[in-house]
Amino acid sequence: MAINLFNILILLFAPFLMIGVIKKTKAFWAGRKGVSIWQPLWDFVRLMKKGAVISETTSWVFRYTPVIGLGAVIFAAMFVPLATGRAIINLPFAFVIFSYVLGLGKFFSLISALDTGSSFEGMGASREACFSTIVEPAFFIALASIAALTQNYSFESIKLILQNAGGYGYIIIALAAVTLFIMLLIEGCRVPVDDPTTHLELTMIHEVMILDNSGIDLGLITWSAGIKMFIFEALVANLLIPLSWVWWQSALAFLAIIFILAVIIGIVESSMARFRMTHVFEFIFLMSITALLILALVTYRIYGGG
Repeated sequence: MAINLFNILILLFAPFLMIGVIKKTKAFWAGRKGVSIWQPLWDFVRLMKKGAVISETTSWVFRYTPVIGLGAVIFAAMFVPLATGRAIINLPFAFVIFSYVLGLGKFFSLISALDTGSSFEGMGASREACFSTIVEPAFFIALASIAALTQNYSFESIKLILQNAGGYGYIIIALAAVTLFIMLLIEGCRVPVDDPTTHLELTMIHEVMILDNSGIDLGLITWSAGIKMFIFEALVANLLIPLSWVWWQSALAFLAIIFILAVIIGIVESSMARFRMTHVFEFIFLMSITALLILALVTYRIYGGG
């Protein structure tokens, strides 16, 4: 019980620190001091003290989407091994439930953007939906391949790769880390797919979808986005942390990896610009390529006698 409580506290508060580290890293590479790494938390508290301005043209969908989105990402996180190396809810084929719970939250964010009647928000929603149709199959291919290799159909399968793949395990882990990191950038709406700091509607994706949200609603949406990024960083961390470690060793390694990944994201966003919209799909298809490579290696390992 105490371990699960620790996982929940890490899940709820670490995303603020993660976003703060990203901003601090970007400020460092820009030659600036930057804000405190706790600034995202203070911004969230400030938004929670403000009232929301809601258009009369919107329906209940717009009003309840921030809460539904937050509930979806928190529930999805329950299936992922967190700081202690264990998932709060450990079920077979958890990655399927995980994907569709996140999909439910995204569905409501899409129809919420359409509910405003804004052509710009509808444009962002169509782009977000298009990207999801490419990302989801690649995620299923990668996770299902690893589950078939390890004969473990929960998220703990990604901790058992080396025990079942021999020398191929290191290659599979590297490819899986690349796959999940690309998915992190896509689902987190980060550079080079999207720019969370832009204000030019024609190039925005996620940010344009929430232009009409304010106050508490905007605070819940930004919190949800941070938790979603944290979840995918947690999946990458689980690739690298052995299942045999005790909980405090897993927790220290987990937090260190989360910090390192946040720094890497900050470096990526400082060293490259957002891709042109026509080139974003080429980047997203890299995830499909790495997922198919994982499938090929797993198939050879199982049936080829490698």
